[in-house]
Amino acid sequence: MTRYVAAIDQGTTSSRCIVFDAAGAVVTQAQREHEQRFPRPGWVEHDAVEIWHNVQAVTRGALDAAGLSHADLAAIGITNQRETTLLWDAATGEPVGNAIVWQDTRTDRLVGRLASDGGQDRFRDRCGLPLATYFSAPKIRWMLDADPELQARAADGAVRFGTMDTWLIERLTGRHATDVTNASRTMLMNLRTLDWDDELLAAFDIPRAMLPQVLPSSHVYGEAAPFGGTPVASALGDQQAALFGQACFAPGEAKCTYGTGSFLLLNTGTTPTASERGLLTTVAYQIGDQPAVYALEGSIAVTGALVQWLRDNLGIIRHAAQVNELAAKVPDNGGCVIVPAFSGLFAPHWRPDARGVIAGLTGFVTKEHLARAALEATAWQVYDVVDAMNAGSAVDLAELKVDGGMTASELLMGFQSDVLGVPVSRPTVAETTCLGAAYAAGLAVGFWPDVDSLRANWRVDRRWEPTMTDSRRQAGLRQWRKAVARSLDWVDDQP
Repeated sequence: MTRYVAAIDQGTTSSRCIVFDAAGAVVTQAQREHEQRFPRPGWVEHDAVEIWHNVQAVTRGALDAAGLSHADLAAIGITNQRETTLLWDAATGEPVGNAIVWQDTRTDRLVGRLASDGGQDRFRDRCGLPLATYFSAPKIRWMLDADPELQARAADGAVRFGTMDTWLIERLTGRHATDVTNASRTMLMNLRTLDWDDELLAAFDIPRAMLPQVLPSSHVYGEAAPFGGTPVASALGDQQAALFGQACFAPGEAKCTYGTGSFLLLNTGTTPTASERGLLTTVAYQIGDQPAVYALEGSIAVTGALVQWLRDNLGIIRHAAQVNELAAKVPDNGGCVIVPAFSGLFAPHWRPDARGVIAGLTGFVTKEHLARAALEATAWQVYDVVDAMNAGSAVDLAELKVDGGMTASELLMGFQSDVLGVPVSRPTVAETTCLGAAYAAGLAVGFWPDVDSLRANWRVDRRWEPTMTDSRRQAGLRQWRKAVARSLDWVDDQP
């Protein structure tokens, strides 16, 4: 019997399931969006029950579309939006409230109080992360503070915490577990022990009893009861999954995923590497009982979300792809620069006080210039991350592997190559987040024998070479940095 591996990708704006064959090719897929909830400025929430129903629907839908059943699957892998935080009742499985999404900034004052004693990097040596609203620990603390009864219940294990991988693993298998990549994004896991850290738990006053078991990324978590007992055999945060799917298994190999936000990861090998330029030290993956592999990461909050904003809030485009049609009608941005600091600026700046700006507006600027400026904002934000990565690395980036929905924009990819001054390569399977989860699951059950077999599957679909002159690149960079400076110090301490 021909067998396949399915990957569930629980993302920020949608959930999908893609089924892959042994060559790593897409056989079938299904996708469904979920509601984005914005109850207050800076707050972003998801309904976890809606997401669970969508995950079940897209998994069944993908199988049905190809005439497959759960018996045709060797394994299921999970990849997910990472720092998004959920609490639920251990007995009933019902969430105690909506999930707080990674983009949410409601914990900014809590983060400020914690940083007042030891600074923003007071925990970086243990968890690899700066104090920021981005990560899960401040979100957990906020939820416990918002309902005084939850703290006592959490200490007794009656309330459970999980990122979205944990939520799905428990719904599928009954096991309260997470993997090392997702755990490394909570600010609660020690990078070296790969387990919850007592000092970090004490600093945030978070009970260990509410936390899931930390397991390897490629590992059989249990059997998926809704899908005939198919093994759930991997879990990876979405950006680590994309690194895995891009076959970046050697130190020095890097990828950037362009989605709601954009995320650049550099494989640094089996030893954590600290950054002094605003990058995160994170776990890249762990295969079974092998040593964990680490990465440096630059996380950008808003890239594809800026295109959605042009569509949903301004209405200047009807669908996301139209941004490319508009941008291609003008030769440049007309002097207009957009800094999409909707939730502050993430790497390498880590400025929660920043807010979005559109600079350089004149009567000459049209919606076409705005569309082009939106695409260019993505490329310049990636430039800032690569610049920080090159400054902290022994070898400068020589090539960037790219994936994610925005790589369909050839204008953006060409501009990205121009501003970086290095080639940009897109693989034949651009959905590498799902592919990485499938690869890790397949390894755990022997569907693929080793990572060399996965590397052999990687193929280039399109490669862009830089053509921009250095003088034009430097002029654009100066313009970008002036606009970034104008986005800072917007939020103050007033209620």
